[in-house]
Amino acid sequence: MLVSPVTLEGVHARLEPLAKTHLEGLTLVGLDEALWRWIPTPFRTHEEMSGYIESALNEQQRGVSMPFAIVEKATGRSIGSTRYGNIDRVHLRVEIGWTWVGTQWQRTAINTEAKFLLLRHAFESLGCIRVELKTDSLNERSRAAILRIGAKEEGIFRNHMITASGRVRHTVYFSIVDSEWPEVKTRLQAKLHTLSSRT
Repeated sequence: MLVSPVTLEGVHARLEPLAKTHLEGLTLVGLDEALWRWIPTPFRTHEEMSGYIESALNEQQRGVSMPFAIVEKATGRSIGSTRYGNIDRVHLRVEIGWTWVGTQWQRTAINTEAKFLLLRHAFESLGCIRVELKTDSLNERSRAAILRIGAKEEGIFRNHMITASGRVRHTVYFSIVDSEWPEVKTRLQAKLHTLSSRT
């Protein structure tokens, strides 16, 4: 399984390999504290966003992650980030996560399309047999969204991590396996069609 930087193009969104050149755009939309409520470590300053990008690129260099900037195609603006993480080339699996999108683009076609592009590339280009997703057990909105795309809830990792606030987080794990991808793909395409018709 060869996971290398690639640009994934959709109708509304373009996923570009994350680079330091995305810093200013991501800082403009990404310092809203509400964005980081469910993320173990929030980013509140330009310097922290720079460190976030640097850390993601270091993970990419080590071969454990492949981070992307989410770009709004209509404007060319960088509006968020997502990535493949926990890449396992032997067992043909990746995790999709570390995803955030600026507040005004939430609940739009862009976030759904970003997931679709990542899933399609994982199953149809990388040859994955499993894609994992996870979220904070208290994040009901995220849990519902992951279920809506067709992922299966697998269980809860109790006391999984300690957040920046000191709260002990339980993490819910979900997955989609290769045999489920055709049905999930059809569901996501229908959802994208509905969302696109509203714009």
